[in-house]
Amino acid sequence: MAKIVAVANQKGGVGKSTTAVNLSAVLHARGARTLLLDLDPQSNASTGYGVPRHARTASLYDAMTGSVPAAKLIRHTPYGDIIPANMGLAGVNLELAGEADRAYRLRKVAEPLREEYDFILIDCPPSLELLTVNALCAADSVLVPLQCEYYALEGLGELVSTIRMVRRGLNDHLEIEGILFTMFDSRTRLGLQVVGEVKKHFPDKVYKTAIARNVRLSEAPSHGKPVIYYDRFSKGAENYQRLGDEFLEKNAWRPSTNGR
Repeated sequence: MAKIVAVANQKGGVGKSTTAVNLSAVLHARGARTLLLDLDPQSNASTGYGVPRHARTASLYDAMTGSVPAAKLIRHTPYGDIIPANMGLAGVNLELAGEADRAYRLRKVAEPLREEYDFILIDCPPSLELLTVNALCAADSVLVPLQCEYYALEGLGELVSTIRMVRRGLNDHLEIEGILFTMFDSRTRLGLQVVGEVKKHFPDKVYKTAIARNVRLSEAPSHGKPVIYYDRFSKGAENYQRLGDEFLEKNAWRPSTNGR
């Protein structure tokens, strides 16, 4: 039975898609059955998994609107499975606005897939609109990539408020999976201050692993590969492998416990 984790932050450019892609790929490399759901109309996660644009004519949008079964949209890649995105997702807010179940469309898509996977990760768009609310309603937990800058603290507060709102009215078992510092530079005073402030408010939720700025990590998506397949000796690959191991340890997952 898969655990569903939404990778979310309403602020763009914080390493959200990078984290969704590379964490999913590491979990797959460790032997976990993984599925990545690309819920962002920009489809960066699909690019990072090497899914060509001609293979995105059907996307998660089609499953959410009920026109194509989700199982038929799964693309099998060397890095794990993915249901890609396309710009059709940008119209979901309008198309589903009057539907009573508009917040639960993704849950209906994801639930039948739980038996086939160990982890399902959702790459959310950089907003707190209907698509992200769908992800929060479908998920068991939320992983929050957080850039080490002052404005990130304000954004984190807004996201936590949204999580509380969803928990009260839509998904009462939603939890914070963890907070991941991205683009981290230990040499800057501000970065260390942000880390200290977040740890003070979320002492048990901050990952020990932080993701440092890394050129190879930035280059990997242009080659359609997660960084561990692009340059497994790079700092970015090392960081995400450590994060994957920390994630699996936190979730008490071992290959032997899953029949492998």
